[in-house]
Amino acid sequence: MQDIATRVWNHKWKIDPIVRSLIDTDFYKLLMCQSVFRNRPDTQVTFSLINRSSHVPLARLIDEGELREQLDHIRTLSLRRNESTWLRGNTFYGQRQIFAPAFMDWFEQLRLPPYHLERVGDQYELTFEGAWPEVMLWEIPALAVIMELRSRAVLKDLGRFELQVLYARAMTRVWEKVERLRHLPGLRLADFGTRRRHSFLWQDWCVQALTEGLGENFTGTSNCLIAKNRDLEAIGTNAHELPMVYAALTESDEALARAPYDVLADWHEEHSGNLRIILPDTYGTKGFLDRAPDWLAGWTGIRVDSGDPEQGAETAIRWWESRGEDPSEKLVIFSDGLDVEKIEALHARFSGRVRVSFGWGTLLTNDFRGLVADDRLAPFSLVCKAVAADGRPTVKLSDNPRKAMGPEAEVERYKRVFGVGAQVEREVVV
Repeated sequence: MQDIATRVWNHKWKIDPIVRSLIDTDFYKLLMCQSVFRNRPDTQVTFSLINRSSHVPLARLIDEGELREQLDHIRTLSLRRNESTWLRGNTFYGQRQIFAPAFMDWFEQLRLPPYHLERVGDQYELTFEGAWPEVMLWEIPALAVIMELRSRAVLKDLGRFELQVLYARAMTRVWEKVERLRHLPGLRLADFGTRRRHSFLWQDWCVQALTEGLGENFTGTSNCLIAKNRDLEAIGTNAHELPMVYAALTESDEALARAPYDVLADWHEEHSGNLRIILPDTYGTKGFLDRAPDWLAGWTGIRVDSGDPEQGAETAIRWWESRGEDPSEKLVIFSDGLDVEKIEALHARFSGRVRVSFGWGTLLTNDFRGLVADDRLAPFSLVCKAVAADGRPTVKLSDNPRKAMGPEAEVERYKRVFGVGAQVEREVVV
């Protein structure tokens, strides 16, 4: 087990790379990348960093030169032989050779494309442009770099003894959470904490804690590199990026209304079993389910990722019942802003009614709240999203309007097309 405090203390080297592997990313990114490679390889996209927590002045905290060094280092990375062997030969979700030879041949030759970085006030404008399959793989490493550089900036003046105490307190906090969760019967929980982690080493430590403390109730990690190194299941399916880009490419309101289902039709052709998980909230969960084709009701489950989680799960249960499906055989994955109290409450309410699972993210891998003066290590909401496709803006509505994005006129058009009425705002914690 790494001595994390000592490693942090030793961040005085010229460059200590944050991202050291192209598979230090979330499994769903690779699954989606293969889908895009097959279906929309020539689409040109723009991804952009979006700091929802504007009170965190990233450009004042993080040195631009150091940020460029980290991003430049990522552009030197290529898939290692043992990583390729793991992806080509491993069994994921009970399926062998889930990554096709043509995709792997392409991935093995990949170097990430250029980036554009500019300081704007107290924030950074960081964008990536190019072919969709290439550009999309910048999202997770870019976020990981920004988050860890912020952590390093806050900790740079702490002495070695102070760092030892800080990490001892943080470890105790994680372990106390694990001790509470280990008593939940039938718990199924995975690590979803790559994107906004405190650091790679800290995420790896948290995964080891869950492995030790939860045993078989810990189902795996979204991080491919950690899954490979720790011989764990790699967990993940699909994300909002797919419907956002498909929708932006449409030519009419009718095609726009079909776009979210076109995404899942492509996915249906490629995957089966527990990889058939619906993410319905991109343009409003209720409307999506009301208009969904019957074949989607036969999918394995639904991921609830915005809005009120109880309401989202109840909506899914009613929908399955209306389509003649047995909800107790369906899987509901909760993944929005989870911490122990919410996991306990959702587990108590829905266990037995559906198969319940949790994707635990930022408050697992970056909960340093109150451990540093002025709470300067508190987690914050940072995303890297597709903002344009073939020159057209993307839109996300979400079940929480605070997570909505896109030009105002397009947001209103999407609300009209998808029948989204009044929405209740919820705090975006992470």
